[in-house]
Amino acid sequence: MKELRPDAAGIDVVSAQLFEQVSALVEEARGAASRQVNATLVLRNWHTGRLISSAVLGDERGDYGKQIVASLSRQLTARYGRGFDASNLYRMVKFAREFPDEQILVSLIPELSWTHILALLPVPSGPTRSFYAEQAVSRRLSVQELRHTIARKAYERREIANSQIPKGSAMPVDAFRDPYLLDFLDLEDGYHERDLESAIIHELEPFLLEAGQGWAFIARQKRIVIDGEDFYIDLLFFSRPLRRLVVIELKIGRFQAAYKGQMELYLRWLDRYERGEGEEAPIGLILCTEAGREQMELLQMHKDGIVVAEYWTALPSKEQLEQRLQEILRRAKERVARQELGNAAERPEEPRRGPSRQSEPPE
Repeated sequence: MKELRPDAAGIDVVSAQLFEQVSALVEEARGAASRQVNATLVLRNWHTGRLISSAVLGDERGDYGKQIVASLSRQLTARYGRGFDASNLYRMVKFAREFPDEQILVSLIPELSWTHILALLPVPSGPTRSFYAEQAVSRRLSVQELRHTIARKAYERREIANSQIPKGSAMPVDAFRDPYLLDFLDLEDGYHERDLESAIIHELEPFLLEAGQGWAFIARQKRIVIDGEDFYIDLLFFSRPLRRLVVIELKIGRFQAAYKGQMELYLRWLDRYERGEGEEAPIGLILCTEAGREQMELLQMHKDGIVVAEYWTALPSKEQLEQRLQEILRRAKERVARQELGNAAERPEEPRRGPSRQSEPPE
């Protein structure tokens, strides 16, 4: 009886399937090992920095501290090789001081490499640094993307956008930025709104990274019919974190009060006909080349779920960007302070209560 041999093609198919499965296991194991090594390295550097900081009693920049760090660097380098030069030891010290809570650190290090940490250390303030660390973790930013986000002042631009939203407003905070930096669109001078819209669609991935976390593109020039008349929404997105539709209207030039009515119409139509079960009310973002900030304040558009932000198609130098954003933020804080003072002045004063008097017994 002739022995049956497996078909060569069948062997190749089974082999290919096994190859894919084993490769997936190998890649998963490599990833897990890499993450474990990274976490160990980051924690080692944190503990090293804390030990050095404690040993030099906060005087690591004095002569005594410098001598200790220099001596320690030579000994560690002689035994373990590269990675322990004095400048790196000082970075470890700063790391331990800027991230003093080990429990918070442990929650971050699965996604943050030592190179991520080095990108975060120059950030000047604790809240700003925490914001970028959370962005790196939640959006799984590479080191290059994290540096890009820091350089483009995402935190400061979020603060400017939030200044439009008073306390207690139904409008979500931390959802937008102001201004939006759209230099990656490479628009020529004299562009039109349709050119801007086309460029955004063409560069949708970087625009989504700039626009907001967890946004999904829904439609361009979405047609809606009201009273038999056609209207077209420039761009429509859905935000998963906010669980709501987001309308973006693109305008060239300074903000005009009439834009509010247009956006209100779109939002009310979407709320009636497109809002899904379990979703929040739609909100709108009007992008202009120049924001009329006093008009925005007087119109109180946050009550209708609308914010306005500038967009810049050309990026100034690093110094100019920082100066311009600081000036916009300063003015925004002044407007908020004036508004809060005005609201306090409008509140009716409570009648003053005198000392209680017991009723006298009848004679």
